[in-house]
This record gives sequence, structure tokens and C-alpha cells, in this order.
Amino acid sequence: MRAARLACLAVLVAPLAAQAAVWQVGPDGTLADAIARAAPGDTLRIAPGHYPANLVIDKPLTLVGADPAHRPTLDGGNRGNVITVKSVDVTLDSLIIRDSGDDLGAQNAGVYLGPGAHRAVVRRCDFAYTLFGLWIEKANGVRIENNLITGKRDYMSPQRGNAIQLYNTQGAQIIGNRISFARDGIYVDVSHYAVFRGNRIHHVRYGTHYMNSYHNVWENNDVYRNRGGLALMEVRDQIVRNNRAWANSDHGIMLRTIQDSVIENNVVADNVRGFFIYDAEYNTLRNNLVIGNRVGVHLWAGSYRNTVEGNDFIRNREQVRYVASRDQEWGKQTGNYWSNYLGWDHDEDGRGDIPYEANDVVDRLTWRYPVAKLLMHSPAVQTLRMIARQFPVLRVPSVVEAHPAMQPHHANWREWIHAERH
Repeated sequence: MRAARLACLAVLVAPLAAQAAVWQVGPDGTLADAIARAAPGDTLRIAPGHYPANLVIDKPLTLVGADPAHRPTLDGGNRGNVITVKSVDVTLDSLIIRDSGDDLGAQNAGVYLGPGAHRAVVRRCDFAYTLFGLWIEKANGVRIENNLITGKRDYMSPQRGNAIQLYNTQGAQIIGNRISFARDGIYVDVSHYAVFRGNRIHHVRYGTHYMNSYHNVWENNDVYRNRGGLALMEVRDQIVRNNRAWANSDHGIMLRTIQDSVIENNVVADNVRGFFIYDAEYNTLRNNLVIGNRVGVHLWAGSYRNTVEGNDFIRNREQVRYVASRDQEWGKQTGNYWSNYLGWDHDEDGRGDIPYEANDVVDRLTWRYPVAKLLMHSPAVQTLRMIARQFPVLRVPSVVEAHPAMQPHHANWREWIHAERH
């Protein structure tokens, strides 16, 4: 009688009884009972409906919405985790997961993948009003793809959790997710050899936030209208390529205490600071489009010995804000393009014949005393700028380039001038 009432009908997917079964779970069923009855490796097909949750999965199972057009809702009742996974090889597919608790100390989440939940797959799920969307801890080889994750948007940012948090993991695949209204979109702590690809993240603190993590790939992601786009902090051996970071209220890409990494082919547009580079060494920045930012690159704190080649710095209000005690030379091989370069190319080799300097004594004066910008076009300031160029004793350290590129490397750069991106 009880089995009939739960509408849990075991259907063998092969003639052999030892093989996995598929259980049909109806809207009047209890998911916890269905999970308890299922054998390792079974699949629970969940019919459309509303299901109280706070589930614990401690065996390899697949939970999938039976009708992708009308997915079942698993409701945590605003307490604890909606789903806690303690087993390897668990798949959650085509579900609506909502209303976790809001205890930051307990790290309440829509889905908590705990230690040992290796090879978990979470795909095509909607996370609504969860504190943390997914908390992934000491679980390797997980795959999180094509989910929609929205946090508790009526909470202040410090009271929210992160949409996806990885702690002490390896080999994660975070692909094609849409994220908004969390604290940080993706927080990566002591997690290595992961791939983050094709995610769209907006209205959070940092689109992604790396700490103490190595050998990761961040590619083809969009991070926009956040406080910061991408924050790489105390990391090494990262690849950051083919991403777009725009309209962030602080920085597009932060490189802080980072070594041995490649940052290439990214678009960084209309941020307050395009790149914020602090204590960064032995990195390569190449073929990036840095356009329309208030400051193109803010560079300081001993960020030497980086290779900076083939980038386009176009229409930034300040191309480079540089604070250091000695010059840095960029563009030794192919040259960077600077839209405010006033030199010429007599030999027509595509490289300027006179050096480019990113800032001078007047720039340094306005950084220290912002009110001096009111006098930028006055004869006195223009005279000071001319004298500083003629008398090296007044010269300040700068980013310099002996032979900058005469043409932009990105043919499509105009698309990013005051463009509204969706």
C-alpha cells in the first residue's frame, strides 16, 4: 500500500536484476523514502510538483526531473541544506532547488557536496533563494554545468553566500552557469586543476575570487556589473583567456600576488580600473583589449618582470596609473597599441619611431592632488608638462615602450565603445 501511494515503480533498464533500476516518484511521494528504498546506481525520475526536501544522499544515485519543461521543485523550507551529498557518483539533473537556510556559520546551501562526493554532476538545475548555491568541499572531479543560480537578493551582500564555492578540490568543471545576486559568483579556495568556462556572472561582489589555487583555466566567461570582475589573489599557474569583463564598478581583472600565469585575448571595457596589478611577477599579458576604462591599468607594489605584448589600450581616461621607483619597459617584441601615442612611423614597419611614456610628472601630481584636474588645460599645467619632457630631472618613473604599435591589434575594438552588452 505504502509503495503504491509513493508511486515508486521500479523499472529494470536491462533484463538482469542486478542492473540499475529507474524509480518513478510522484508528487504525493516522499523523496527521502524513495532515496532510502533505491539501490546504489539507481535513478529517481521525479514528476513535476513541490517536494519538501532537506535530503541526504549517501549512495550513488541520479535524481532527475521527469519532465524538463516542468521541473520538480525541491524546497528546503528556509532551513539547512536543501540537498546534502555524501557519496561518490551522484547526479542531480533538471531540478528546481530553493529556499536553503541562511546561517553563514553553518554554510547553508542549495547543494552541499561534502568530503568524498567525488564525480558529482549537477546540471540544468535552477537554484532560487539559496544562501550558498553549491558548496563543494574535498570533492574531486565534480561537474557543475548549465545551472541558473540566484542568491538571496534581498539580503545585503555581506549576509549572502557565494553562488559556487570550492574548497580543497581538484579537477572541477564549472561550465555554462548563469549567476547573479550572490556575494561572490564563484569562490575558489585551495582548489586546483579546474576549468571555468562559459559562465555569465553579474550583480555580485566579485565575479570570481581565487585564493591559494593553482593550475586553473578561466576562459570564455562574461563578468559584468559587479564590484569586480575577476580577482586572482595569491595564486600561480593560471590561464585566463577569451573572457569579457565590463561595467564593473571597481576593476575588470585583478592580478594580486600572482606568478607564472598567462592572461590573454580578454576584453576589459568600461570599468573604473581595467586591470589592477599588485605584486605580480613572471606573468604574460598579451593580446588583451583594454578600452574605455577610467584607468586602463593600475600597476604598483613591485609588479616587475612581466611580459606585456600585443595589447590595445584605447580611450582609457588614464592609460596607466603607475607608482614605483623605476621604469618598466613593455612591448619589446611586438609592441602594444596606445590610442594617445603621438609619434610617427617613418620607416613604415608598423612600430613607432619615438618612445611612448604612459605618464609624467603632471599625472603624478593629479593622482596625489585630484583637485588639480581642474587646471589640466591651463597654460601653467601645460607648461609644466612641456618642461618635464625637456628636463629629465623632473621626470617620474613610468611604463615606457621604445617602439609602440601604430595600429590596434583588435579589428573589432569599436564594438566596445559605449556598447550595451546583454
